[in-house]
Amino acid sequence: MLINNLKTASARRTRNRFAEHLAPFYSKPLFWHRAYFVGSVGGATLETVRAYVDAQGTEEHARKSAARQKPTACVSPTS
Repeated sequence: MLINNLKTASARRTRNRFAEHLAPFYSKPLFWHRAYFVGSVGGATLETVRAYVDAQGTEEHARKSAARQKPTACVSPTS
């Protein structure tokens, strides 16, 4: 409920403040997607979280993600 209230209020304020700029992009009454993500960062510092968020969408982030997702070859022992 809290997230929906924040999204409603921020959409209303953004539309009121930047109506002329947003009109060509947002002709539908929807501003935010209905989904949202909430997570915990544990003991990470604010600087660490900022660096992580800033890296999203960069080429370096894409390379690291691809490297983590590569399947590893399984070698079975021979008798």
